[in-house]
Amino acid sequence: MQTPKAMTIRLAPEQAEQLETVAAVEGRPVSEVVRNAIAGHIHERSEDRDFQDGLRARIERAQRLVK
Repeated sequence: MQTPKAMTIRLAPEQAEQLETVAAVEGRPVSEVVRNAIAGHIHERSEDRDFQDGLRARIERAQRLVK
């Protein structure tokens, strides 16, 4: 297993309070709520055809740059 990477995010005070409230009500750490939200977002993108098309186009452009 790889070592977890620490990251910093900035939230508006109201959003931070809402996040802390959700975590408290669910009885989970804020970091777990954030990780689950990120995992859900990534999963949604993996199912989104427009996103996948854009990703393929970006990869193709990058490959042309390194040839």
